[in-house]
Amino acid sequence: MSISIQEHDFDVAAEMAALRHGSSKTGALVSFVGLVRDFSKDDRIENIFLEHYPGMTENALDKIIREATLRWNLLGTRVIHRIGLLLPNDQIVLVATAAQHRGEAFASCEFIIDYLKTAAPFWKKEQTDHGGQWLETRDSDIQRMEHWIKTEKPA
Repeated sequence: MSISIQEHDFDVAAEMAALRHGSSKTGALVSFVGLVRDFSKDDRIENIFLEHYPGMTENALDKIIREATLRWNLLGTRVIHRIGLLLPNDQIVLVATAAQHRGEAFASCEFIIDYLKTAAPFWKKEQTDHGGQWLETRDSDIQRMEHWIKTEKPA
């Protein structure tokens, strides 16, 4: 398990290679990369600014990953979340999981990003043509997380 909160960009290929290294049992690697969009509703996004609560953020991510590991037989995880000023098309987040089988890798990756979007203490300010605003958690993200609450842990 590896967690990084950082301002600098990351190399997805290098991160996936590092996750793969060291276990001949790995049969599947799955990753999700979140990017800064250049739109929000009807506004053009100029940039976003991400803040977090040091220490608390890492603890929240650790808890999410531990829950995923209890639900699925994971061989490794990597979560990177960027903070600071980001421009359209910049990478924001990487969630990557390694497992023996693709089902476990896909489900756990989706679980981690869904919980990260709602349970990790990050704050995002969006700057558009009409000014800046701090964003709230979307209802659709809350619904995705609630799906996992209702879903039993796999046998």
